Formats: sequence, C-alpha cells, structure tokens
Amino acid sequence: MSDQNTHISLKSDSQDDLKDLIRRYQIDEVECVVADIHGVARGKVMPASRFGELQPAFLPFSIFFQTITGKYFEFDSEEYTTEIDLRLVPDLSSVRALPWARHPSLMVIHDLYYQNGMPVPCAPRNVLKRVINKYADKGWKAIVAPELEFYLTERNIDPDIPLKPPVGRSGRQSVGRQAFSMMALDEYEPIIEDIYKFADAQGLEINTIIQEGGPAQLEINLMHGDPLLLADHVFIFKRLIREAAMRHNCYATFMAKPMELEPGSAMHIHQSVVDAKTGKNIFSDSKGEPTPLFYNFIAGQQTYLEAATCIMAPYVNSFRRLMPGYSAPINLEWSVDNRSAGLRVPRSPPEARRVENRIAGMDTNPYLAIAASLATGYLGMAHRLEPSTEFLGNAQQDTKYGLPRGLQEAMVAFDDCEELQELLGHQFSDIYKALKTCEFEEYMQVVSPWEREHLLLTV
Repeated sequence: MSDQNTHISLKSDSQDDLKDLIRRYQIDEVECVVADIHGVARGKVMPASRFGELQPAFLPFSIFFQTITGKYFEFDSEEYTTEIDLRLVPDLSSVRALPWARHPSLMVIHDLYYQNGMPVPCAPRNVLKRVINKYADKGWKAIVAPELEFYLTERNIDPDIPLKPPVGRSGRQSVGRQAFSMMALDEYEPIIEDIYKFADAQGLEINTIIQEGGPAQLEINLMHGDPLLLADHVFIFKRLIREAAMRHNCYATFMAKPMELEPGSAMHIHQSVVDAKTGKNIFSDSKGEPTPLFYNFIAGQQTYLEAATCIMAPYVNSFRRLMPGYSAPINLEWSVDNRSAGLRVPRSPPEARRVENRIAGMDTNPYLAIAASLATGYLGMAHRLEPSTEFLGNAQQDTKYGLPRGLQEAMVAFDDCEELQELLGHQFSDIYKALKTCEFEEYMQVVSPWEREHLLLTV
C-alpha cells in the first residue's frame, strides 16, 4: 500500500484547477461521499477522469430510510416509494487525498439536491446549513470546537464477546484508568503516528491528543472554527482514525458505551457566537463581562436540549453513557469550570467566552449534533430566555436526573417540541422520528445476555 502523504487542495473551485490537480497527482479515482442520517459515509466511486468532467451523479432518496442495521423502514412519502434520484453536487473546497488508499485517490464531500435544483432538507449537511443561515439572518456567526473521544480495541468479530483493549507496545493490554498518562499514550504510538500522518495529508489540524479515562481510550481536540467545516472534519476523522487502527490490527470504536464499567465516549461541543461583521464575540461586552445574549444562549440549551437529546444520544447504547458516576452529565445545569454540569463554561479570556455542551456522545452524526446544539442556543437568544442560577457543587450528586433516561423517552421529548423541529426542518424531523422508532423496535426483538443470565431460571 502506497501512502499519499502530500496534502492536496484546490486553488479554486474551477473545473480547470480540478483537472490540473487530477493530472498533477495522477489521481486514479474519486470517492463522492455524503453523510446519511447516522453519519455513515455513503456515495459512489468513479474514475478521476470522469469526475474531472463534473458529470452528474445520483443517489436514491432511500439512503435516508435505512436503520443502522441496514433495514429499510416504511415511510409515507412519494419520494421514498418511488425512490427518486437525488443529485450529488460536489463541494470542491472539501477535496482531500485518501492517504490509506492503494492508488492515488481523492475524497470529495457532496451536497444533495433535487433535480429541480432545490436542496434536500433532510440531508444532514443541509440541516446544519439551515441552522447556520438562521444565525446569519441575525447578523451572527457560530464558532465551534468539537472534542473526539474513542476507544481502541482488539479485533472483535463475535458481537457476543465483550470488547478488550488491544495489546500495546509493551506486550500488555491497557488496564485501569490512566487519564492524561503519557506512558499510556506511548503504548499506542504507532497508531497515533498514523493518525497524525493521515490528518496532515488531509489538511486536518489537531489541537491535542490525550489519554482519556478508560483503557485505550483517546481524545482528539480540534481547533475552533466554522461549524460546517468542523462537522466535515469530524466526519472525516472518524474514518481516518478507523483506518489508522486497522493498519495495526485493532479497531477504533465510536460507540458511546463500548465497555461495561468504563467511561463512555463523548463529543463535547464548545460553542461561541461572533458578530458576522466585526468578528467580536457577542458573549462578552466592551468591559469583558458576560452579555445578556450569553445567558440567553445558555437558557436556550437548558430549555431545548432535552428535546434534542435523541440527536445527541441517537441509539439505545447512547444512554448507557449518560449515567451517574461515569464523568458524563445527567442534567442541564450550567456552571463555570465544572465538569459535573451538562453545560460547562470554561474559564477563558472574554474574547474566547464559550459554552461547552457535554451531552453529545461520539456516536452522534456530527452535522446533526452541531446543528441541534446551535439551534437550542439560537432559540434561547431569539426568545431572550433566562437561565437558572449557576450551579455550585457536584451536579451529579446534588441534582435529580434531568435528561431522558432512554431513546423512547427522548423521542417523545423531540416529538413534543415543535419549535426545534421547525428550526431543523420538518422533513428531517419526520424521517428522524420514523427512523428511530424503527430502530427501537428492532432492538426490542433482541434478548440480551443479562436477560438470559438473570431471568432464564429465576422468574
């Protein structure tokens, strides 16, 4: 396998520059990808010469009607029953090398449009664009910085066998909790080196990499920036990290709770808002003090994040992470520099004042999670909502459970919140509710080891 270690990008969005890049780097093929509702990359591969001509390419609408198991669910929609074609429109600013490919290849993120030229509302990238445009209408621009947590595990081809950490360079498996340990990071240095190498080849900037709380659990922090760009980066990183792990005979998993009795994996989202013209943080005033809009944003998250939890925690497994005692939030309290609260305000200079949403799991679709999180803050600012008083103390121990306890309860909260559905778009909301209902029904057909262990000969 020959790596493409050179960072490839277009000088402009012109077709001539695209053809020149394909010729200069002797590109063989191009992956045309979109994120489905789950955040899974779907699309087509075509010869680079054909892609360079920007010939039309299409995907059926039914890519949005697959559960995470691959089952298609019934949905009362002409677009589904007739399986109309949706047009793939490349975002040429997203052109990147595929450094793990056998032959020189590119990946290009696409947007989905109807053949009449209208964007498909339920496409996750378009859902995020819809929320970004709502901010723009107010003269605002959101800024985000996601944190990516994940586990490395031994290869596991039998789903009935619990996951185990991989063997590190010492010849031993990682055990116990070694948060921020440099020696624990060194155990998996070859994988981390490939993550850096692949990221560099794809033009992705890493802020920091740390050892997290679980065995072989790592965290990658990304630089702050434009929400759409950062959602693209998370989408790409999840595949990149998996590819790096595969090279070293192990898996990388982004399940929210892959191992019993170990911490879950989150995708914390740091959020701030700037004036679109001046670039100044609207959460701080001229004296460096918090503004009313800062508190309104927090209040919006407190008011609407319960309804958005089904997007932040999209699977049955997701709610195994949101449990007391595992460093994950169980409430929507806000507090300064307090990780027990669902909404943390890091200590920072006034120009960097921000709110960290700690609810989202790493199993979420990054486009949808960022869209939903920003949507809740937007509603708070638009309605001038007031937050609760700052929580002081341990919010896990001193508060009641303030989030839905499972996927079904979370879906009811989403269904009851017309404002959030309107902001994210009704086509997306209707499909998402039907999709998650189907997935829950699929899950309920499974008899778990716990049930066999404790009910088989007891009840």
